[in-house]
Amino acid sequence: MRTVVIATNNAHKADEIASALAVEGWEFATLAQAGLASDPEEDAGTFEGNARIKAQAAWEAARAAGMRCAVLADDSGLEVDALGGEPGVYSARYAGPEADDAANNAKLLAALEAVPDAERTARFACTLVMLDEEGAETVARGTVEGRIGREPRGAEGFGYDPLFRPDAFADGRTLAEVPQAEKAAVSHRGNALRALGEALGL
Repeated sequence: MRTVVIATNNAHKADEIASALAVEGWEFATLAQAGLASDPEEDAGTFEGNARIKAQAAWEAARAAGMRCAVLADDSGLEVDALGGEPGVYSARYAGPEADDAANNAKLLAALEAVPDAERTARFACTLVMLDEEGAETVARGTVEGRIGREPRGAEGFGYDPLFRPDAFADGRTLAEVPQAEKAAVSHRGNALRALGEALGL
């Protein structure tokens, strides 16, 4: 059995990754489940840079604990065209360092209040960095294009999911209005995980 530590304690994100990257013989664990503590400063200016910081810190924490495992980290966020690509790498703390999803969504809606529907284009982007048991790195990226709605809808997702309407959904549903499997089929993280699987030859 191969253990892959996901460099997060976000249960929603961990479930999404484990569901999308279901490889026979692999078991996934969050940092907490693996008994590891890792919380590096994410001060890179790109998703890839932040994912690499998290992956390296978690890999080193595992080695210090005597664990032999692979580590998978991601950094992702929302890029809104009308806002010049914001919130970008600041997506999780858009409304402040202690902000929750509701506060971030409220700030985004306020920033886009005067923007016409046709100009509310956006994308979710995700970059994954995986370090294998020897520390060798594999990088993969995925995106999903869509638009920002005018009110939150749905309770299945997290983050900006209740506001994001993927172009792939012709009926205008948000990512928070679909089951996990349907979300993974079109999501940025799902696309990045599929790209990672191809890069690893899975």
